[in-house]
Amino acid sequence: RGLVERTDPELRNTKRGTPLAGDGQAGRRDLGGMLGWPKPHCDIFRRLLAHPKLVPYLVDLCGPGYRLDHLPLLISQHRGSEGFALHGGPLTSSGAFNPVLQYRCVQGQFFNSLLAMSVQLSDHNEGDGGFCVVRGSHKVNFPVPDAFMHAQIAQEHLHQPATNAGDVVFFSEATVHGALPWNADHERRVALYRFAPATLSYGRSYTPSWPADMLEGLTPAQRAVLEPPYA
Repeated sequence: RGLVERTDPELRNTKRGTPLAGDGQAGRRDLGGMLGWPKPHCDIFRRLLAHPKLVPYLVDLCGPGYRLDHLPLLISQHRGSEGFALHGGPLTSSGAFNPVLQYRCVQGQFFNSLLAMSVQLSDHNEGDGGFCVVRGSHKVNFPVPDAFMHAQIAQEHLHQPATNAGDVVFFSEATVHGALPWNADHERRVALYRFAPATLSYGRSYTPSWPADMLEGLTPAQRAVLEPPYA
């Protein structure tokens, strides 16, 4: 299937009338299934599972035996498209400990229960919009106000990194993050992957098994990233 735009109010990612809602009409577009596309179209997305330049970062941030947790997703925005309400962080909305989204660094060793890897397929200049993060929010000890999650207050704390096509952004899902409305004339496109340590799982895409079309023709290194979690 092609890119699907989220225009149904039940599927939109922002609250109507808030600063993240864009023009109120255009929705985010997304697309899945890239790992199962016919060759050679799937190859570039499969290579990202165990790319030699990315593996050292994935091992440092998730540990040896890191695994794919979610099916990858291609995200697109055009001018006026809504962003995404802030989400993630180490606490639930009530302020309770959230065991599935955690980050630690102990004596130089990183731990992320869920790590996002965003491959930039277009330029994201300062002020264009797109991915934003609340820096330092992985250490939060108090619940985040609902108004802040919808950027109705304290917008100065939403950091949008400037990136070029071909850059890769890693971020822990234990940080509060989201997306700003898209303000540029060119289309925003990113390929979003989520990884977890070998022993953990947030999503359930691997059960009862990954889709058959995405397993055929994988290299051994790529196939290893699709192992289910185990101790």
